[in-house]
Amino acid sequence: MRGIDKSESPVLAVDLGGTKVVTAIVSRKGQVMAREYYPTLADEGPGSVINRIHAAIDRLLWANGVNVSELHSISVACAGAIDMSQGLVTSSPNLPGWCAIPFRDIMREKYGVNTYLINDAKAAALGECSFGAGRGVNNLVYLTVSTGIGGGIIIDGKLYFGSSGSAGEVGHMTIDVNGPKCNCGNIGCWETLASGTAVAREARRRISGGERSSLTETVEGRIEDITAEKVGAAAQLGDSLALDIIGKAATYLGVGMVNLVNIFNPDMIIVGGGMAKVGDLLLNPAKQIVRGRAFLVSAQAVRIVLAQLGDYAGVLGAAVFALQQPLRKDVR
Repeated sequence: MRGIDKSESPVLAVDLGGTKVVTAIVSRKGQVMAREYYPTLADEGPGSVINRIHAAIDRLLWANGVNVSELHSISVACAGAIDMSQGLVTSSPNLPGWCAIPFRDIMREKYGVNTYLINDAKAAALGECSFGAGRGVNNLVYLTVSTGIGGGIIIDGKLYFGSSGSAGEVGHMTIDVNGPKCNCGNIGCWETLASGTAVAREARRRISGGERSSLTETVEGRIEDITAEKVGAAAQLGDSLALDIIGKAATYLGVGMVNLVNIFNPDMIIVGGGMAKVGDLLLNPAKQIVRGRAFLVSAQAVRIVLAQLGDYAGVLGAAVFALQQPLRKDVR
């Protein structure tokens, strides 16, 4: 990587989520040339998170012998609602305090290069459409099911942004009007019922209420250490409580998918994010719900598949997005 050809002009891509930050150097051909992971530590607030991102970018560039001037651009995929025209993170339920943060301009002023900002699920949709499970598919919905639930919508081969750039916030459609309160302030959002956060919360609640599970031994009695990943692993080993919790989450996942299938009539729904690692235990019940509840013609048309790019989807999509934009000449 050291001394790369400046004509390659790679993109420095950042994927900022509620629990982790991925920084990567991505070539124009979609090759991840280098990457690093860091915890978000979102509860420390925007200032601390942004400072850590700056430090992470600096370390990645230094470690790989890349100068900022060699970059095509910096492109950030961020969890939350994005005002595309202003480059603002307007709100982010899983990033406390991120309200009207001019993240694009902060990064542009710091590094003096063209900088772009896109929602993380939209970026992942672009990544999967360009290099993953959605290659060659013109109409698809990408879902990331992890800390929350996000979405990206591809219509006629193009990413759909809506009037202000915030289309695709599918995790905040109401599934249960009497459901739990969401971090966004609404009640019964999809992500309060089917996300990794919801799965972990339900496991902690039920075990604290006296139900038995191998998870208690897994976390050595520290119920607060139960995560969705641990619940998924326990389910795959046959733990009855974990299987029940994953099954209910899968049902809610399927109900939300029915809405998407009926509204968008997509060729494909791609499911990524941490919860996708549970695999068929999550997807098969959800598929059954879609087959049983969606309009027949739409249910027959859609394929529901797992994402292929894993943690690469966000940074690859952020890079694709940057490479699609016209370069500003007044930045460097």
